[in-house]
Amino acid sequence: MSTEIVRATPVATNLPDMVRYAEHLAQADMLPKGFAGRPANVLYAMEYGRTLGITPLAALTGIHVIEGKPSASSGLIGALVRQAGHKLRVKGDGRSASAQIIRADDPEWTYECTWDLERAEQAGLCQIRDGKPYARDRNGKPTAWEKYPAAMLKARAITEVARDACEDVLFGLHYTPEELGAYVDQDGNPVDAPVQPLRAVPNENVTAAAEPFTPHPVGQGIADRAKDAKSKAAIKVLWAEAAEIINVGVLAPDTKEPEVLGAYLTRVANSLPEQAAQTQAPSIVDAEVVEDDERTVAVDSLRGAALAAGVAATIEADFAQSYGVPIADATVEQLAEMTSLLRGAA
Repeated sequence: MSTEIVRATPVATNLPDMVRYAEHLAQADMLPKGFAGRPANVLYAMEYGRTLGITPLAALTGIHVIEGKPSASSGLIGALVRQAGHKLRVKGDGRSASAQIIRADDPEWTYECTWDLERAEQAGLCQIRDGKPYARDRNGKPTAWEKYPAAMLKARAITEVARDACEDVLFGLHYTPEELGAYVDQDGNPVDAPVQPLRAVPNENVTAAAEPFTPHPVGQGIADRAKDAKSKAAIKVLWAEAAEIINVGVLAPDTKEPEVLGAYLTRVANSLPEQAAQTQAPSIVDAEVVEDDERTVAVDSLRGAALAAGVAATIEADFAQSYGVPIADATVEQLAEMTSLLRGAA
């Protein structure tokens, strides 16, 4: 693996330009999965790379976050050491490896670290069976310590001696992903690990993002059929079919937004003509099926907004705390106000 890196050149001069650059770069499907589709993560890595003096792409491919801690491959760590003008020498085989660093500002002293299979066994990284390393992942498959012991021993030696000799050039990149608990390949890149996406930690003034919405499978099927209905009578049939799941969440076929199934059926019914087919009931305006009035629509809209904002489970208590009355006793104006607030936070 090459240890050469290229010094970063500015790709943007201000934050808006950097954000746009990160948004475009995040669309590349060749990025590590922690960055693909995550422009905030890309922006963080770009800034980290600029601190280290490396290009954005070098940062995106060389920096990983394991359990909230930034890490780098031994190749990147070694490259940072050499970039700072220090000498790094590495030698080894499948049994042991040694790494030496001679600092440019202290050429009379040599820092050295050695790792062998016995030390790796003591650290719990592998077992020695018949004189060979044995290490399996949680699925029983051989890890890099079993397949590439020479590369793993060199990586351990490099990062340990770099921490001793060149703390000033690492800027927090003290460990490789493997040292933080990741399973890695021969080049030190995570292949199966608790790799966390870089994320912003919300403060008291920022609403945390809701979990990805998953529509109810049966309810979604009914909603999809409702979009092709020709009359209110047809919606009445679907409403009766959905009686047990009328409050589940679906993706409205027309808006592609989360919505309560009952709210969506009511909205579709209101857009259809009054007349119904001869073989079906004359109208959906039936007290036993749905109250086609402003209040029903307001309640359903509120529940849909709560679902989209990720607070459907607590909306009853939240509403009562905010307005002093339960949803069942609220005015249309109160329902509309809370709906507007939730849609703004979703």
